[in-house]
Amino acid sequence: MTKVYLGMSADLVHPGHINIINEAAKLGEVTVGLLNDSAIASYKRIPYMTYEQRKNVVENIKGVAAVVEQTTLDYRANLIKLKPQYVVHGDDWREGVQKKTRQQVIDTLAQWGGELVEVSYTQGISSSQLQEEIKRVGTTPNTRLSMLKRLLNVKEIVRVNEVHHGLSGLITEKTVVERNGQPVRFDAMWSSSLTDSTAKGKPDIEAVDMTSRMQSVNDIFDVTTLPLIFDADTGGRIEHFRFTVRSLERLGVSAVVIEDKTGLKRNSLFGTEVDQTQDSIENFQAKIAAGKGAQVTNDFMVISRIESLILNQGMDDALDRARAYVDAGADVIMIHSRQPQPDEIFEFCDHYHRSVSTVPLMVVPSSFNSVTEAEWVDRGVSIVTYANHMLRSAYPAMKKVAESILQHGRSLESEQDCMSIKEILELVPGDQ
Repeated sequence: MTKVYLGMSADLVHPGHINIINEAAKLGEVTVGLLNDSAIASYKRIPYMTYEQRKNVVENIKGVAAVVEQTTLDYRANLIKLKPQYVVHGDDWREGVQKKTRQQVIDTLAQWGGELVEVSYTQGISSSQLQEEIKRVGTTPNTRLSMLKRLLNVKEIVRVNEVHHGLSGLITEKTVVERNGQPVRFDAMWSSSLTDSTAKGKPDIEAVDMTSRMQSVNDIFDVTTLPLIFDADTGGRIEHFRFTVRSLERLGVSAVVIEDKTGLKRNSLFGTEVDQTQDSIENFQAKIAAGKGAQVTNDFMVISRIESLILNQGMDDALDRARAYVDAGADVIMIHSRQPQPDEIFEFCDHYHRSVSTVPLMVVPSSFNSVTEAEWVDRGVSIVTYANHMLRSAYPAMKKVAESILQHGRSLESEQDCMSIKEILELVPGDQ
């Protein structure tokens, strides 16, 4: 029979997918090139269903003879292997991120006289529209919880942004820009003890208790669907950390970060300027093990933050701790520094990846912020977190507006520094 190739994501199957499969089946035997999670995540958010779930759905659609994995947006490898007479696609890819892919398909088919057939786009429904509706409805704790681990499996680097209330969460989830012709967005959120405390007007010394912190997470989860990493400072006593893990997991939080310090929490960027004590390796290993033992699902993660470089304990100590924490069950290692240059972080990365047993690396480049995400990928970093920028940017803007109102005795002059009421209404779900 005539071979027909049809590439698709099929995350949220709708009548448009059925229509294009029916049109392809009129031309011959249809093989669906199903994009895997990595291919989809390269240009938009990770699919709601896993590859195996999507494959199971597509295999059972009438008109589909076979399903093969497509590992990139580039069709060429599968086309050269299968040499179909036709490739079928919707006519909505002539512009935008897939324009280049379309031309590659045409050029490849020309090698054996194949043809691209473009089916009219089904009006009134799309995967993007359905995804927006899902965001409006919300997500379940289990779906959100598992998303971060899936992202680590399919993306070169997971981009995380700090949020401290629902509005900052909405901005983080909805902001998309174009970089080098590709849409770029945040993959996950970070609940920072520093920004959560500061937003409440309290010092960053664990003065805000876990009940209040988790209420902030609940408020953020009410209006977002992205996964979240929770900064739990030291994690407290081992006995308390077990309960923290269970509570966070129940909420749908994907991971908790704990740092290997003891005593009254002081922000790491103070370094040795204030009295800070590092925990023993053995005690911190016990805390990691307790957290891992308390979790119910396989998807929740404990991230171990090493403070050796912050406290001038040296590279060997940092590497020894990394190996020990991995052995204790840490799912991710976070290495931190307060130096403005990334040299010691780079050195740690180079040494760390020579270890026999490793887990993903995470960095929070608040000080060493000149490094690009592409450079972090080259250093083997899997998670980059912008840990306090939403709050830090909001404060000077609010202060400027407050001063303007006082200086002029009216708000007219401050309007240029404010979002319009219309933008606020469009940002917040249900206001329109």
